[in-house]
Amino acid sequence: MASRQSELSSSCSTLLKARWWSKETVAIVTGANKGIGFALVKRMAELGLTVVLTARDNARGMEAVESLKKLGLSIYYHQLDVSDTSSIKTFASWFANNFTGLDILVNNAAVSFNDIHENSVKHAETVISTNFYGPKRLMEELWPMFRCSSTVARILNVSSRLGLLSKLRNDKLRMILLDEKNLSETQIEEMVNLFLEDVKNGTWETKGWPELWTDYAVSKLALNAYTKVLARDYTGKGISVNCYCPGFTQTAMTGGKGKYTAECAAEIGVRLVLLPPEDLPTGMFYLGSNPPNLYSKI
Repeated sequence: MASRQSELSSSCSTLLKARWWSKETVAIVTGANKGIGFALVKRMAELGLTVVLTARDNARGMEAVESLKKLGLSIYYHQLDVSDTSSIKTFASWFANNFTGLDILVNNAAVSFNDIHENSVKHAETVISTNFYGPKRLMEELWPMFRCSSTVARILNVSSRLGLLSKLRNDKLRMILLDEKNLSETQIEEMVNLFLEDVKNGTWETKGWPELWTDYAVSKLALNAYTKVLARDYTGKGISVNCYCPGFTQTAMTGGKGKYTAECAAEIGVRLVLLPPEDLPTGMFYLGSNPPNLYSKI
């Protein structure tokens, strides 16, 4: 762990030397009252950005903000439940009334109802609604507010290697997702609907879906695919859209188990989202647990 921290400290020093942001740079982080989201907000605020912390639970969100204020950090806050369309619209309206533009969005909010070694799909609809449709609808609502300038606006979707195409055993669906040139939002939603139909019919275990944390994996599979579509459609238009898998991290979702702390995962996430404009790719999948090869094609 010592060498890991040394590496992160070195990367952060390099990042600061290439600083392109200022206090006028505005970032939103979803699901940020604890874990990786909280650590992301804290680190970006320490680096001098204007950060908006959001949380589904209002009391916990306000408590998180107060804890950061005690550290001398200035944080903005608004309640946001990404699984609720009306909550997304309310948040977007508040943001538009209080800020002149958006530079960075980190879609971190996500849920899973399984313990580490469980694989129930009892809550599949909620998982899909939160982990896929939530970020999708939020991006759609906030899209007009992005400042697409020479510094390049950024979206980082916190994802998982469980949603990589190699985990999908359905050859027909995998071929559709591999056709990046023609892949569409409609095809992605059709895949998600097919999964939910298989869950409803009790046939999901035999249809080639990912074997581990299946509903969570499908939600991230869809999010990864949607990231590819956005990156393709907006290449050269001043906005970068990427995914980031923090690896097996010690959070509430993993029951506190994992190889990495939330702070370690957030440090890499911040490094990625603050890459200099000239070094910032789009449509990539970052694997935070393997720093020598930080990104690859989704």
